[in-house]
Amino acid sequence: MTAMTFIARDVSDAAAATTQCAILPLFRNAKLAGAALQLDRASSGGIKDALALGDFSAKSGESIMLPGTDAAKRILLLGCGEAKKFDRAAMRKFSQHLYHALEHKQATEATLHLAGLALKTDDYHWLLAHLARHLTAASYRYTETVSKPKQPFKLTRLIVNTHGALKPRAAANALREGKAIGLGVNEARNLANLPGNICTPTYLARHARKLARNHARLTATVLEEKKMRELGMGALLSVSAGSEQPAKLVVVRYSGTGVNEQPYVLVGKGITFDTGGISLKPGAKMDEMKFDMAGAASVLGTLRAVAELGLPLNVIGIVAAAENMPGGRATKPGDVVSSMSGNTIEVLNTDAEGRLVLCDALTYAARFKPAAVIDIATLTGACVVALGSHASGLFANDDALAEQLLSAGTEVHDRAWRMPIWDDYQDQLKSNFADLANIGGPGAGSITAACFLSRFTQNYQWAHLDIAGSAWDSAPKGATGRPVALLTRYLLDRAGL
Repeated sequence: MTAMTFIARDVSDAAAATTQCAILPLFRNAKLAGAALQLDRASSGGIKDALALGDFSAKSGESIMLPGTDAAKRILLLGCGEAKKFDRAAMRKFSQHLYHALEHKQATEATLHLAGLALKTDDYHWLLAHLARHLTAASYRYTETVSKPKQPFKLTRLIVNTHGALKPRAAANALREGKAIGLGVNEARNLANLPGNICTPTYLARHARKLARNHARLTATVLEEKKMRELGMGALLSVSAGSEQPAKLVVVRYSGTGVNEQPYVLVGKGITFDTGGISLKPGAKMDEMKFDMAGAASVLGTLRAVAELGLPLNVIGIVAAAENMPGGRATKPGDVVSSMSGNTIEVLNTDAEGRLVLCDALTYAARFKPAAVIDIATLTGACVVALGSHASGLFANDDALAEQLLSAGTEVHDRAWRMPIWDDYQDQLKSNFADLANIGGPGAGSITAACFLSRFTQNYQWAHLDIAGSAWDSAPKGATGRPVALLTRYLLDRAGL
């Protein structure tokens, strides 16, 4: 799929700018000025006529396509509602409305005349970053296993006229940031949308190597099961024991600064299909368990965004990939396994497998002497019950790290909500036959899952994002690519950008 191109220019005369479609954002009851007035004159008063006739009132989401001029073949008026109510929520809607207004049009190139919005510089930057991200993500089409995919978005190039609003270089940086995040989101979505018979642990490993080949600052290595046994990763290997697909531990490094700088480590749950193992899931909606590797997909998507942006920091992605299947060699409820940390775990439920692959990956992460570690996992149905699909669950052993992630999520509208991991909950993980159990009973399921992970993260700053509710939609079915935007914004903040 060809990525959209975004260009920032300073155009003083909109009427003279050649384009297939001139886009004019207009507020209600606002006087025409700047580019709008220039294009109105060039179209013999066509814009004023549309307003006077009542065909267009500039309410939020309203749009009308007018005949163009010699230079601008089409003129798209896009309503922005009341100027005083044009906040960031309205900006998000504006991006959606722009996409829908052009979705079924034949224009492959358009020019957005921005200055009429009269925003503050920070708001212009935010709007352009979000617009580029949204258009990039909205133009995504799943094509891998369908013979007649959805028609592609015709628009492939958007020029932003910054005249009087902000400098073209600042606009270009905002557009570049948004596009990179959009590409990362699409990377994650496409991986998660693949069926489990294609996207196996081996496929994820190959894809990570392909991603590294396409970006000079990325390198990828893969630990096979033999090496994992040598390292003592019995918890991770217990999950893949019933499957014919071998587990993989994939390590992708992004080198953006000196080798002595501590890296930020992202750890993704990569269960490429989750039957529940011997603790078999109900059949209804089990097909959606192909999305159980969405945490791993978000790690690879974030690394792509970071590589596209060339951020001046070091990032390491760890993907703990396995397929959870029942079989003659599968782990059984009541089995006790040993983790890389040395802790023994009583497996009371084989459907609580994500924490088993993650605990060994989190122990492995310590060898990189990380600045911080964030794991991302579709971990618990309990988190869906608690937060639905709007927010990812956030748990952390460090308040500053938690606030940084919450702030990043709010900034890009990929939000999280902090949940407790008080010591009071740890007692629920007690076992008579091992150091701890892999489930904590029916109450506070997302919290006890996070408490389990916290046992393996005591030597560094750590946060856990439970994305069971936010990683995919059921109607229409498909991956969301979350929380790539949150993670990329967090890393942009760490880079001081």
